[in-house]
Amino acid sequence: RWGPNAVHSHRARAWLVLWHQLRSPLLGLLLAAAAVSYVVGERGDAVIIAVIVALSVGLGFVNEFRAERTAQSLHAQIRHRTVVLRDGRPQEVEVTALVPGDVVELKLGDIVPADLRLLSAAELECGESVLTGESMPVAKDTAPVPPGTAVADLTGCALMGTVVHSGSGRGVVVATGAEAELGKIAAGLSGHQLETEFQVGLRRFSLLLVYVAGALTTSIFAVNVVLHRPLIDALLFSLAIAVGITPQLLPAVVSTSLAAGSRRMSRRKVLVKRLVCIEDLGDVDVLFTDKTGTLTQGRIDFMRAVPVAGAPAEEVLRLGLLCTETDLDDQGRPVGGNPLDAALWDSPAAAAQRSALGRRQRTGVLPFDHERRMVSVTVADPAGGAVLITKGAPEAVLERCVEVPEAVRGALAEEFAAGNRVVAVATRP
Repeated sequence: RWGPNAVHSHRARAWLVLWHQLRSPLLGLLLAAAAVSYVVGERGDAVIIAVIVALSVGLGFVNEFRAERTAQSLHAQIRHRTVVLRDGRPQEVEVTALVPGDVVELKLGDIVPADLRLLSAAELECGESVLTGESMPVAKDTAPVPPGTAVADLTGCALMGTVVHSGSGRGVVVATGAEAELGKIAAGLSGHQLETEFQVGLRRFSLLLVYVAGALTTSIFAVNVVLHRPLIDALLFSLAIAVGITPQLLPAVVSTSLAAGSRRMSRRKVLVKRLVCIEDLGDVDVLFTDKTGTLTQGRIDFMRAVPVAGAPAEEVLRLGLLCTETDLDDQGRPVGGNPLDAALWDSPAAAAQRSALGRRQRTGVLPFDHERRMVSVTVADPAGGAVLITKGAPEAVLERCVEVPEAVRGALAEEFAAGNRVVAVATRP
């Protein structure tokens, strides 16, 4: 009924790839030369030129359509998930599966997956520059706004494509896909591929040949008429000159060279979607790339809990597990959550702590934000007492501690020197 919650999906369209191959001015010049050759009786030349054009277009089409199919397959493997409440329980679902009426959880760093009417908001701010151009994050609340309110003033809504800058919230989906505000903008934009420098140069060269052929044909025909040559002979001779200066093999040579480059790059696991981009890639002098996936595996793993001041390591781990702003499922595991929390919960050391965690209940949460750089929770224990737990950047946590032993600073310096990512945990009654 609602369709997928997607603004755009990548599909391999054969006709579009073929059109990109046929719109070259040089191919138009060659087809004109083939037509002229056929008219003047040089049918063998016309067939040869037509075969060369067909091979050039076919070679480029096969390579680019294959790349489009591969890109479509890669797009299909990309999965974006979000936490929703269905049947009263939190669960992770594909973003594309959202429908109006779903209740979505929002937390720091999330990209809002659809247009939401907020049901609750805790210090929630969203960056809406993608929609409004506003550079500062916008504070959100649950207060209603009048009908017809401008997009920039919809403080009671979190809009698709915006980013949660701070706080957390919960909202009900009211619009998805092309019906969302971002979808309406995207639907009004035309996707036009820009020409590469190689294409610009090839087009200018083709136009130069057209001008030269036109000038030569006209001047030679005029000279023959002045010299009282037979009119038909003069026309045929000038057209033959135009056909002779046309580089019939140039498209085939270009397509073959680019296709060879595409095959060499595919052996190195590089997908070339447009053959003409290979030439521009060869002009790159400096290439900046992110190290994730080359120097690292792009994955966070929990190594150990470092106790200080006589606290056992198990207690440090238990406090870290309790101090999370995500909801828990029926097994007591967080649904969604940031990569640090996920690594902590998936570690073997956490398995022994899960039974003890079920006896404690969170009674309040102050979500992580970029100013505090911490998340804080209040937890009630079975005896009826309450404890405040804070977890976050070591500098921010230690700054709020009344007393920090030198052993703590020394242990922290050792971890930093080893290149480890450290999260500090502190508590007080």
